[in-house]
Amino acid sequence: MKFLKTLAVISTLIMTGVLVGGALVTKTDSGMGCGANWPFCYGDWSVEMFIELSHRLVSGMAGIFVLLLAVLAWIKIGYIRETKFLAIVSVFFLVAQALIGAAAVLWPQSDFVLALHFGISLISFAAVLLLTLLIFEVDHKFDADSLHISSKFRKQFITLAIFIMVVVYSGALVRHIESSLACPGWPMCTNTQPFDFANYHFGQWVQMGHRLLAGLAFIWTWVLFFKIRRHYRDSHVMYYGWAIGTFLITAQVALGAFVIFTIGNLFIALMHALFITLFFGLLCYFLLLSYRSFKTEKRRT
Repeated sequence: MKFLKTLAVISTLIMTGVLVGGALVTKTDSGMGCGANWPFCYGDWSVEMFIELSHRLVSGMAGIFVLLLAVLAWIKIGYIRETKFLAIVSVFFLVAQALIGAAAVLWPQSDFVLALHFGISLISFAAVLLLTLLIFEVDHKFDADSLHISSKFRKQFITLAIFIMVVVYSGALVRHIESSLACPGWPMCTNTQPFDFANYHFGQWVQMGHRLLAGLAFIWTWVLFFKIRRHYRDSHVMYYGWAIGTFLITAQVALGAFVIFTIGNLFIALMHALFITLFFGLLCYFLLLSYRSFKTEKRRT
């Protein structure tokens, strides 16, 4: 099991690198750094080529590690009911994001299609993260029977997860249409004329739409935090887990603002992508706990 745990941690870290690397490729406009070639890389050596080639190498490593993790997890802990499903999801969506990336290089794609790439990678990352948590639970397994998540909270987690995918898609679309700095102000597009909607161009509408969705997710997460504190104050998993999630979404929103304040600082933009990745992974863990609670509740009735 020690090897499997090490493999799981490495796979999770590599998948994180895939997501951040993908954001780097988009932010630096390096998607065609290798020319219209895939999987090989041809052309004149440049920073864009280095970034794109590095991203392809990390994605290739992710494919090998995640596939190996899925197979070994299936063999070693396949008796845990969530393992096989997560193994399939992690591999399927990793392959899907690779194919979309290849299609973007070989054939011109709409920005609306390219924006799907980050979300698909995010699903694969979440599946790998949950597989890792399952592997580490083997020795000190969390007793799902001891945590009952009410139907009201389960529905909240499910709908929030779907909503976050919409937020992620809108953020990816902002990057792909190069409208990260379409609005010079924050929180409004132009703070001196906050309601001058009639003069917005398409990029500004997309940018402000993303801000609105992110703001709603931020408020939703904080409201859930106060509800969880009231109902699950004695549950370390629920209370402290969601406190971490609330911190992550708050930091993510703050980083989004700092992207504007620093006029598109690349490091901050990448941290912006990283924090929503971590938040979504944590949210998926709450989905896993909700599923376990539902199954336990169903057995008892």
